[in-house]
Amino acid sequence: MAPNIEDIEEEQRQFSNVISTFHNYERYSLSANNRRRKDIYTLPRRDQELLDGLGYKQKLDAVDKAILVNAEFLAQIVEDTDLFQGDDQGEEQIQIPPHHDTHSTNQDRSHSYSHDLKHGSHGKGNIQKKYKPTDFDFDKLRSTLKQFVRDWSSEGKIERDSCYEPLKEALVAHYAHVPPEERHQLRVLVPGAGLGRLAFDVAKLGFSCQGNEFSHYMLLSSFFVLNKTTEIKKHTIYPYVHSFSNAPNQQSILQAISIPDVLPSDLPEGSNFSLVAGDFEEIYGTESDPQEPQHGKWDAILTCFFIDTAKNIVNYLRIIHQILALGGIWINLGPLLWHWENNNTNDPSIELDMQELKTLMTKMGFEISNERAIDTTYTNNAQSMLGYVYKASMWTATKKS
Repeated sequence: MAPNIEDIEEEQRQFSNVISTFHNYERYSLSANNRRRKDIYTLPRRDQELLDGLGYKQKLDAVDKAILVNAEFLAQIVEDTDLFQGDDQGEEQIQIPPHHDTHSTNQDRSHSYSHDLKHGSHGKGNIQKKYKPTDFDFDKLRSTLKQFVRDWSSEGKIERDSCYEPLKEALVAHYAHVPPEERHQLRVLVPGAGLGRLAFDVAKLGFSCQGNEFSHYMLLSSFFVLNKTTEIKKHTIYPYVHSFSNAPNQQSILQAISIPDVLPSDLPEGSNFSLVAGDFEEIYGTESDPQEPQHGKWDAILTCFFIDTAKNIVNYLRIIHQILALGGIWINLGPLLWHWENNNTNDPSIELDMQELKTLMTKMGFEISNERAIDTTYTNNAQSMLGYVYKASMWTATKKS
C-alpha cells in the first residue's frame, strides 16, 4: 500500500530536520565547548592559574579546531545529495520518495539506493520552516560520527571484526557447497545496515546483498561514504571531542580518525549490492510485490545489533520467517537491549528474555544451531576509561517449515 500524502509530508519534515541538524553541528558544538571556557572564569583566580599551567585552555582551542574539521566533513555529506533544494526565499525543500519504491539492482561499481536517496518522485515537498535541532538530534549526529569509526576505519577493525567476521564466516560455511563464482545467485539481506559495512563486506564475498536502513542520519552518511568517497583515508574526523568524561589524556579526546580504510568501489565486477531506505516492517512485511518479491525469496538474513530495535519482536520474527526461502538461514549476533523499553512516546514494547525468544523462534518454524556468546563492544572509544561489553548472543536459525 502506497503511503498517503500526510505520511510523505511528515517524512519530508523529518528529513529536513535531519539536514538542519547537520548544518547546525558547528554552532551547537562550539557553543558547548565555549561553555567550558566560561566556567573557567567562574573560578577563583588562583584556580584559573592552576588550570593555565595544565594547558587546559589550549586543549579547548584544539577541540574547537577539531569541531571545525568535523563540521566541514558533515557539510560535505549533505551538500550534494540532490535531496534538498532552495526555493526563492532560500528555504530548504526536501524531496523524499515513498518507502515502498522497488530497489534498483547494481551492475557496476557504484552502489544503488532505493527510495532512492537521489531522485524524488512526488515533486517539491512543502517548505520547511526553520527548525531548531534538539540535544537528542545532536546526540544522533555524534553517534553517527562514532559509527564511522566502527564501520569504516582501521581503528574500528577490532570491534568490527568481533561482530562481522563471525556472521560472514557462518554464511560462507553454510554455503560452502556453492562455488564462489556462483554466490551471486544467493540473496542476502542485512536489516539495520547502518553505514553499510557489513552489507558491503557480504557483497565483496560475491553474494547478492541488500542492506536496509531506517535512520536518515545513517542513510545520508552511508550514501556519502559508498558513493562519494574515491580514496582510502580521504576524510579525517574527530568523533570523541564532544565529551571529556573518562578521558585518560588529551589524545583520547583528540583522536584523528581517517576513513574509509578500504575503497568502497572495490567490489567484484557485476556485483549486486544495494541499500533500501525505509522501515523494515513496512518494506519486507507487506505482501509480495511483483516488482520486488520478498516472501520466500531470501537465502540468508544477517542481523547484527538489530532485533532489539523491535517494538513487537513477534512481528520481526514473523517477517524474517516469511521472507526466507525454505531451508534459508537467519544468522544473528547481538544483545537484547530493547530500544523501546520505558519509552515516553506511548509506543508498544514487547521485551522477551533470551529463553523466551528462542522458544518463540522454535514455535515459528526455526531450527536453532551453532549458538554461542561473543563478548563485544559497540562504537566504543578504545582509549576511554569506560567501556561497555555486551555478551552478544549468536546463532544460525534455519527455516524448517
